[in-house]
Amino acid sequence: MTKKINWDYFFVGILFIITALVSFSNPASNLVALVYGFAILAIIKGVSELTLRRRIDEFTGAKNVYILVLGIVDILLGVFLIFNASVGVIALPYIFAIWFILDSIFELAVASVYRNTAGNYYWFDIVMNVLGIVLGIVLLFNPVSSALTLAFLVGAYFLFSGISYLAAAF
Repeated sequence: MTKKINWDYFFVGILFIITALVSFSNPASNLVALVYGFAILAIIKGVSELTLRRRIDEFTGAKNVYILVLGIVDILLGVFLIFNASVGVIALPYIFAIWFILDSIFELAVASVYRNTAGNYYWFDIVMNVLGIVLGIVLLFNPVSSALTLAFLVGAYFLFSGISYLAAAF
């Protein structure tokens, strides 16, 4: 009995591997794609934070200004980057660093909401946000390394995913 090739997985695997090779050979184009992806994710994150704020308000009656500010900042940042991708490429390492730091600080300010309802998550949230601040500071003081690392990580993701899809195709 012969096994059929899953052509969808095969083509996706090949496409991912080609994307990885392009990413490794041309990190600048990879950074532009990262800027657009980052912008879209920032907008989605901002909208979800505004939705979360409304739900927390309905559930607890607490009007949390930090979540509102964080949601608005994320949306504004995403819109700015969509229309200014070249500025985003230059600023991407700094943006990531500052975003990690500010987001983690705001999340630490909001963490008290979880203390009474989700004790284990509360401590997990505290630890992850302290690590986010540390990572943001490291990225802030080494932006060139940060930019190259981002490009490499995206390329590595596509390479490993492509290999995985090829293996699944057979």
